[in-house]
Amino acid sequence: MHRHIDALYRFFATRVQLDVAADLVQRTMLACLESRHKLDQVASFRAFLLGIARHEFIDHLRHVQRSTRANDKAEETGQLRTFTTHLAMRAEQKLLLGALRQLPLDLQLALELYYWEELGTAEVASVLEVPRGTVMSRLHRARRLLLEAIRAMEQDPALVESTLHGLETWARSLHRRAHRHERGNDSKE
Repeated sequence: MHRHIDALYRFFATRVQLDVAADLVQRTMLACLESRHKLDQVASFRAFLLGIARHEFIDHLRHVQRSTRANDKAEETGQLRTFTTHLAMRAEQKLLLGALRQLPLDLQLALELYYWEELGTAEVASVLEVPRGTVMSRLHRARRLLLEAIRAMEQDPALVESTLHGLETWARSLHRRAHRHERGNDSKE
């Protein structure tokens, strides 16, 4: 599990505050230990662990939604702060992150697992608990919607073009920046 802790932090920290992310990482690790009897049935431990993380995140969202309704604070549900927005140094990265956050959560997860965590479509399918073909169609749809969002958000054609042509590069650079930030070494690229 120690080998995959950075991936867990990235998974949560793109969606919630860092203190909440730390709690969700711990809950994921505990749930993994409680599910260790299933390990002989999994092809990829990393995908298994991220699948548990996904469930913990969904449980967290449900809890936030219940709390929000109980406290009549409807704004909290859709406005989870992300540290990655603050990490983006280049205009392309900021544009990509802004557009990514406009996508439905299932499409965000598919893109992030595929590009940031560099999981194959079979592993993404395992994490999301959907068939591989569904992952492929979600990735296709997510890329299309992401491109539409980028075009809608930015007026500068050169910035749109550089972001679109460098999608994989920008996704990987955000992954590296998040990794350095987690390690406390947030130097410029």
